[in-house]
Amino acid sequence: MTDAVIDAVTDTQSSALVSPSFVEGGNAGGALPILEQARQQAAAENLPYAGSVTPQDAWVLFQSGEAVLIDVRTAEERKFVGHVPETKHVAWMTGLSLSRNPRFVKELESKAGKDDAVLLLCRSGKRSAAAAEAAAKGGFKNVFNILEGFEGDLDEQQRRGAFNGWRNAGLPWIQD
Repeated sequence: MTDAVIDAVTDTQSSALVSPSFVEGGNAGGALPILEQARQQAAAENLPYAGSVTPQDAWVLFQSGEAVLIDVRTAEERKFVGHVPETKHVAWMTGLSLSRNPRFVKELESKAGKDDAVLLLCRSGKRSAAAAEAAAKGGFKNVFNILEGFEGDLDEQQRRGAFNGWRNAGLPWIQD
């Protein structure tokens, strides 16, 4: 990927971000290339939901109005760690013991339609993958996991945020 593409993807001041999938695929816009690529990869990996997208692609889809972005972390994580502005929240797990939210699919239905493109975001992409599977079983046809999550994977010092994830990509976020 060229420096120009990286700059375009991470330039959060621009309203016309360029997705890596668009540039590499030669497409000038639209959500179909991103979602189709995610679906093809999901089929190859035999995923039980529509697929996964990068944080950068998720931002392009969300900004264009092509997808609903749902944060599935706990309310405490959103408040104290930060969150993507103007996103919706449906906790996949709740409480200090992180018990699965038994009303997750029902609450998700109140935030997004079952035919909408729905992007799920958690801390690292693991809980949101489990939530995507539950949503797909609950009838959501276009539910996607956001890879790497909000904070990213653990580094060699067992800390997050050093090399991947939403925040590390320089995408918009705020903290209460």
